[in-house]
Amino acid sequence: MDAPANNWVARFGGSAWERDPVTGRYYLHSFFPEQPDLNWRNPDVRAEMQSALRFWLERGVDGFRLDAIARLFKDPELRDDPPAREPFGLPLPEDYGRLSHVNSTNAPDIGVALRAIREAVGDALLIGEVYLPTAQLRPYTEILDVLFAFEAMQAGPDADRLKTTVAAAIEAGKLGWVLSNHDFARFASRFGENFRAASVLFLSLPGPVFVYQGDELGTPNGPGADPPLDRNQRDRYRHPMQWNGSPTGGFTTGIPWLPPNEPQLRNVADQQQDQESVLELFRRLIRLRRDFGSAARLLDSPPGTVVLERGGHLVAVNLGDASAPFKRRGELALETRRGDGADPDTIPAHAAWIARV
Repeated sequence: MDAPANNWVARFGGSAWERDPVTGRYYLHSFFPEQPDLNWRNPDVRAEMQSALRFWLERGVDGFRLDAIARLFKDPELRDDPPAREPFGLPLPEDYGRLSHVNSTNAPDIGVALRAIREAVGDALLIGEVYLPTAQLRPYTEILDVLFAFEAMQAGPDADRLKTTVAAAIEAGKLGWVLSNHDFARFASRFGENFRAASVLFLSLPGPVFVYQGDELGTPNGPGADPPLDRNQRDRYRHPMQWNGSPTGGFTTGIPWLPPNEPQLRNVADQQQDQESVLELFRRLIRLRRDFGSAARLLDSPPGTVVLERGGHLVAVNLGDASAPFKRRGELALETRRGDGADPDTIPAHAAWIARV
């Protein structure tokens, strides 16, 4: 087209329309200008993408993570996005959040694109990165296998928000729990002194858990790079995995794009030798969750706490600054640190325990 078609804006700022200097025409990009959107409404495009999916299946992949999948179908009439009249429910950049993106994303017939993907992959695993509130996920849960529970991820150490978002995700079904990813602040930085307690909660929920590299070490946000490598200021979430305490963290014998993030303080080699380390806590939680089954129920609990009943286990988490009264039933199976479960009548501040009942 010879001019921008509407008022749509890119997720990272500015117009979503860019003029191609060769043809003089405008094309759409939901993110950066070097990432043009394909027209998935064109049957030939869908067929070509199906061919690409089959290519990888034939080479043995088990499934796909579908990034920004709500962007595949837009309004066929390319109508303007109206001003936002109410909060979106998830964090958005300020300029981007001024519009309600009802036409530039998540079209009502998105199922056409999703079914084309499912047709190509058969029963291969499909994981959807759908940045929408849980209440809007039904078209995706009908076709995909797992969706990221972004509302719970963004709740932070707010027990009431966590209970609300976790309950909604469990009811919706097919949701997986994202600790961190390359777009948002790391799990350890978001939860601070509640990091271990929050780890117990998320790794005890029903459904898959997505652990971003370094979360299992308690890796916080790093310093990033100067000058920045990422134009959207995400470098500090993307430092390399740290396998040992050497200057490059054992990640490479060369020079990584982003520097290690204090590998002498947090690395796999050291934490493997420490029974009280974050890595050992994660390993114990992963072993224990195999006994939980699929049922889950949130219980009434004191302010600042989240208590979950899971397959013969009681998971008690306290994100508050003071001990909370809660009587433990059964035998202590796990505690965030040695002694955190010593008192059977409380949940210590910034701590958690799991009991077999």
